[in-house]
Amino acid sequence: MVDRLANSEANTRRISIVENCFGAAGQPLTIPGRVLIGEGVLTKLCRKKPKARQFFLFNDILVYGNIVIQKKKYNKQHIIPLENVTIDSIQDEGDLRNGWLIKTPTKSFAVYAATATEKSEWMSHINKCVSDLLSKSGKTPSNEHAAVWVPDSEATVCMRCQKAKFTPVNRRHHCRKCGFVVCGPCSEKRFLLPSQSSKPVRICDFCYDLLSTGEMTTCQPTRSDSYSQSPKSPLNDVSDDDDDDDSSD
Repeated sequence: MVDRLANSEANTRRISIVENCFGAAGQPLTIPGRVLIGEGVLTKLCRKKPKARQFFLFNDILVYGNIVIQKKKYNKQHIIPLENVTIDSIQDEGDLRNGWLIKTPTKSFAVYAATATEKSEWMSHINKCVSDLLSKSGKTPSNEHAAVWVPDSEATVCMRCQKAKFTPVNRRHHCRKCGFVVCGPCSEKRFLLPSQSSKPVRICDFCYDLLSTGEMTTCQPTRSDSYSQSPKSPLNDVSDDDDDDDSSD
């Protein structure tokens, strides 16, 4: 089915419409063999709060962006190669329902669909596209993925020292290895994580010690591990606000 659509006029027209919605700031999306599988609005769990994002699933990439005018204009385009993607279902939690994790070596995050049926369809199509790509290339699924950041609202105190309270002055930071919300003194070190950046990035002291001794896998918690350890009551020279997937996240 995908192969039949690849060179069809309808597919070319649909992709052209997506390109136009992103405007000149977006990357060209039309290449031979690329097929637009589907699209829709998903709620992305951003650093500050959940936000609606427009997603487009192609047979080789996943594209998403901020909604400026629904079905007419989007900005802050992000393109994720599907061959690097793995997805995991996550349990419903309060108002956050029908979600799954999108994990890549560079960035990982949670998204939520409006219904369980939508979630099932999205996950099924993504898995099919990834499987087809890997089958054609002969590559193996990626075992490495970036940590999913714990949202700011989940931590009122540092998740490492459990002492430092966050205030407008004592800012929250995120460890790029484990995704925990940590204070400045607990995350002063930098470490090179090539899959995420060409420069050393901020990591917590706990992960730094493990990375330095070669015990890298030990400091990669799951999303549920991160939440179970969070209390319930930003060498990138940019703030944490700026190096999320856009400045408003």
